[in-house]
Amino acid sequence: MSILRALHTRVNRSGLLLWALPLALLVVFFFYPLFAILRVMFEHTGAIFISDIWQPLGFTFYQALISTLLTILFGLPAAYVFSRFDFAGKRLMRMLTMLPFILPTVVTAAAFNSLLGPRGWFNLLLMKLTGSATPPVIFLNTFGAILIAHVFYNIAIIIRVVGSAWSQLDPRLDHSARVLGASPWRSFWQVTFPLLRRPILSAALLVFLFDFASFGVVLMLGGPSFQTLEVAIYSQALHYLNLPMAGLLSLIQLACTLLVTLVYGSVNRGKTIPLFPRLRGEGTSKPRAPWEKGIVFLTITFLFLLQVLPLLALATRSFVRLEADRGQRGGVETGLTLEYYRELFVNRSQSVFYVPPVQAIGNSLQYAAVTTLISCVAGTLLAYAMLKKGAARRWLDPLVMLPFGASAVTLGLGFIVAFSGSSLAGASFPWLVPLAHSLIAMPFVLRAVQPALASIPVSLLQSAAVLGASPLRVWWEVEMKLISRALISAALFSFTISLGEFGATTFIARPDNPTLPVAIFRYLSQPGAMNFGQAMAMSTILILVCAVSLALLEKFNQFLTGMD
Repeated sequence: MSILRALHTRVNRSGLLLWALPLALLVVFFFYPLFAILRVMFEHTGAIFISDIWQPLGFTFYQALISTLLTILFGLPAAYVFSRFDFAGKRLMRMLTMLPFILPTVVTAAAFNSLLGPRGWFNLLLMKLTGSATPPVIFLNTFGAILIAHVFYNIAIIIRVVGSAWSQLDPRLDHSARVLGASPWRSFWQVTFPLLRRPILSAALLVFLFDFASFGVVLMLGGPSFQTLEVAIYSQALHYLNLPMAGLLSLIQLACTLLVTLVYGSVNRGKTIPLFPRLRGEGTSKPRAPWEKGIVFLTITFLFLLQVLPLLALATRSFVRLEADRGQRGGVETGLTLEYYRELFVNRSQSVFYVPPVQAIGNSLQYAAVTTLISCVAGTLLAYAMLKKGAARRWLDPLVMLPFGASAVTLGLGFIVAFSGSSLAGASFPWLVPLAHSLIAMPFVLRAVQPALASIPVSLLQSAAVLGASPLRVWWEVEMKLISRALISAALFSFTISLGEFGATTFIARPDNPTLPVAIFRYLSQPGAMNFGQAMAMSTILILVCAVSLALLEKFNQFLTGMD
C-alpha cells in the first residue's frame, strides 16, 4: 500500500496544479476584463437614468419567466414520450430537437423570418389564398416571436435532462401504484412527479438562465420595442458609446445570473433520485393503447412544426427567388435558383471586409476545435480538483460558474475594454474568440465530468495500483475509460456552443476573420432580396455543418458506449 500512499501524497501536493490552468483562464480572460469594465465605470462620466435600468431589468425577468413556463409546459410531454416509447425515427427526432439548441440566434431569426416573416412562406400562402396585398400575419417584432423562439431553443434541455432522469426511474414504482388502483394521472402526480421534482427544477433553472441572458433572439426577432439587459448593454456600448451605463448594466446582470446559478448549484448538490440500472432500450415499448399513440403523434407533430418546419422553410427559401433585388430594373426571373449560393463567392462591392463563406466556415470549425480542447482540459482538471475536500472546494465551484452566469455581451464588452490596442487583439494572437468560448463552455464540461469521476469506486484504482500499474497507466486504463462517455458529451456541448456563439463573438471577431454566425448577421443587416437570399444560403450551410458535427459526435458516443 506504500504505492497508494505515495500517489495520494503526490496528488494532494499537486492540488494547486490542477487549478493552475483553469484559474489562469479565469483571472486573465474573465476577472481582468470585468475589472476593466469597473475601471471604465469610475473613470468616465456618462448619463445614467434609473428608467434605463428598471425597464430592461423588469422585462428580462418577465420574458425569462414566461418563456421558462412555456418550455416546461411543452417539454414535459416530449420528455415522457422519448423516455417511455419506441417509435420510428426516434433517434433522428432526438437529434433534430438538439439541433436548434446549438444553432446561433441569427439562424433562428432567419428561419422564422423565412416561415412567418412578411415574405415568409406562410404569409405568401395566405396572401395568395385571400388576395391580400399585405401580410396577414405579423410575427416579427412581437413578444410572441421572442417566446416561441425561446421554446424553439430550450425545449431540448427539458427533453434531455428530465427525459434522461425519467427513463432511469424504477418502473416498478409506477406499476405498484397502478396495481393498487391509482389512475395514470394520480400515479404520475403522487409517485413519478416527486421523484422528478429535482430534475425538473434543475432543467427549469437552466432554461431560465439561457432565457435571462438572451441576446440575439430579442435583438433580431423582438425588434426595438423590447429590450433585455443583454440588448441594453449592447445598445449602450456600441450605439450610444455610454460605457459607464453599459458597465453598470453588466454588473446588475452578473449579480442576477450569479444568484440563479447559486440556486442551480444548490439544487444539484442535493440527494439524487433513485435510479434503476437497465440495458439500452429496456423500460421502453411501442405505443399500443389509443391514448399512447395519440400522445406520441401529437408530440412528434408539435416538435416538427416548432423545430423542423422553420429550418425546412429556411433551406427551401435559399433556393427560391421571389422578388427583385434592391435597385434592380427590368424583368426578374423568379423560381428555383442557385444564384444566392453562387453570389456568396463573388465580391461585387469590392469590400475589403469580404470573406468567402468557406473561410467563415473554416474559422468557425477551427475556433470550435480549439474551444473543445481548452474547455475539456481545463474542465477535467477542475473536476479532479473538485474531488478534494476542504474549504477550497466550496468557493471553487461558484467561482468557475461565474462566466456561465455572466452574459456573452458582458464578456465581449470586457474583452474590448481590457485588450483593445494590446497584442492580444492583434493578428499575432487571433484566439480571443475561442478563449471567450472556452469560458462559456468550461462549466458544462465540469458539470458533465465531475459526477462521472465521483462515481468511480476507489477499489478499482487501488486494485490496479496493487497489480503494479503506474499512476499514469491507472489514469489512462481505468479512469479515462470510465469517464470517456461523459467527456465525449462535454466535448459535444463545447464544440456546438462554440459553433453557435454569437453575443461575445460580435464584439471581438475581426471584420476580416469572422465566424459563420457573424457573417450571416452581416447579410441579414443589409436590405435587399439578394442579401436576404445570401443570408438564407449561409444559414443553410451552417445548419448542415452543425447537423453533421452533431451526428458525428453522437455516432462516436454510441461507438464508445458499444465498447463498454
